[in-house]
Amino acid sequence: MALRITALISALGVVPGVLLLVLAVREYRSGGSALRIAAGAAILLGSLYACVRDMQRLRSRPSA
Repeated sequence: MALRITALISALGVVPGVLLLVLAVREYRSGGSALRIAAGAAILLGSLYACVRDMQRLRSRPSA
């Protein structure tokens, strides 16, 4: 049960990462720094990595 909750939290963590990247691109288009895009991409990649890791861990677990 705990692995399912962890996987759900990781999957929901991707949503803020995508939103941060979208907001960073909008800021860049209106004259903001390109470092915001890099930070948004790094946050998104980190959350995607955690999500994939947790999904693999959930799949490798034997069915109960």
